[in-house]
Amino acid sequence: MRQTILTGDRPTGPLHLGHYVGSLRQRVELQELHDQTVLVADLQGLTDNGHNPAKISENILNVVADYLAVGIDPAKTTLCLQSALPALSELTLYYLNLVTVSRLERNPTVKNEIAQKGFERSLPAGFLTYPVSQAADITAFSATLVPVGDDQLPMIEQTNEIVRAFNRIVGAPVLTECQALLGKVSRLPGIDGQAKMSKSLGNGITLGASADEVQAAVMKMYTDPNHLRVKDPGQVAGNVVFSYLDAFCADEARVSELKAHYQRGGLGDVVLKRLLNDELQTLLAPIRARRAAYLADKGELVRVLQQGTDRARVVTGELVARVRRALGLALLV
Repeated sequence: MRQTILTGDRPTGPLHLGHYVGSLRQRVELQELHDQTVLVADLQGLTDNGHNPAKISENILNVVADYLAVGIDPAKTTLCLQSALPALSELTLYYLNLVTVSRLERNPTVKNEIAQKGFERSLPAGFLTYPVSQAADITAFSATLVPVGDDQLPMIEQTNEIVRAFNRIVGAPVLTECQALLGKVSRLPGIDGQAKMSKSLGNGITLGASADEVQAAVMKMYTDPNHLRVKDPGQVAGNVVFSYLDAFCADEARVSELKAHYQRGGLGDVVLKRLLNDELQTLLAPIRARRAAYLADKGELVRVLQQGTDRARVVTGELVARVRRALGLALLV
C-alpha cells in the first residue's frame, strides 16, 4: 500500500553524510514506493538564525542541489519550500493553542538542542515552538510516515498529541496521525566523536566536500584514545571510524573481521582510516560531480522548486480549508 511521506531539512548549510545516512538514501528508495514530499524548511531554519537570515536564504538552492545529486527525482518526489506555503504558518498558529509552554519545555529533543546551543533564557520563542511548526508540516500533507533519526522521535510523539487533541475538540478525524520511519543507521556521530554530526558543530563531511577535504576529515576522526600502538587491543565501541564503516561499507563480513582484528590487536588506526577513505571517496565522487552540475544552472533549481511548491500549495491549501471548516472559521473563505 502506498503511503504519504513527509520529510525535509533546514537549509542552514550544505547537507552532510549524517543527512545521507539518516534519511537521504532512504528517500531515494521510498520515492519508488510511496507518495513523498521533501520540504526545504527555511522558516524552521530561522528559529535559531533569525539574526542572520542570509545563512538560510543562501543555502536553499545548495540543499536542493544536494537532493538532486543523491538521486531525488522531482518527477517522483515533490520538492517544496516551506515559506512559500502559507497554510503551514496558519496551521502552526492554530496548533499553538493546543500546546502548553511546559509541554514544549519537556520535549527531550528541544531540551537537548537548547543545551547544545547554550540558549538558556535567551531562547528565541520560535525555537521553543518549532515542534508545533513540524506538526503543521506533517499534518498539512496528511503524512502517514516520517523518516527521522531516533533523536527526533519526541517530535513525532508531539505531533500525534496535537492531532488527537484537535480531532477530539472538533469531533471529527480531520488530521492524520503519523509514524516514524527509522533507517538502518538512525544517527551518525561527528568526526570528533560527538553524539551527532551537525552543521552547527562543524564536525561533519558535506556531500560536496572535495577529495582532499574528505581525506583530511577521515584522518582526524576520533578512534580509541588508548590504542597507542598497532599491537595493542583496541575498543570498537565509540570508535567513529567503525561507526562510519558500519554505515558505508556494504561488506558486513569484512567489517566484522576488521573489528575482531582491532580488538585482539595488530590493526592500526591509519589502515582503517585509509579503508574508510576509499569507501567515502567512491560514494561521494559522483554525488560531488552531479551537485556541481546542478549548481551551475541555478535557474533550473528554482524551476524544480517552484514546480514542486505549486503542487504542495494545492495539497496544503485543501487541508487547511478543512481545518478552518472544522473550527468554524470558514465564514469569509
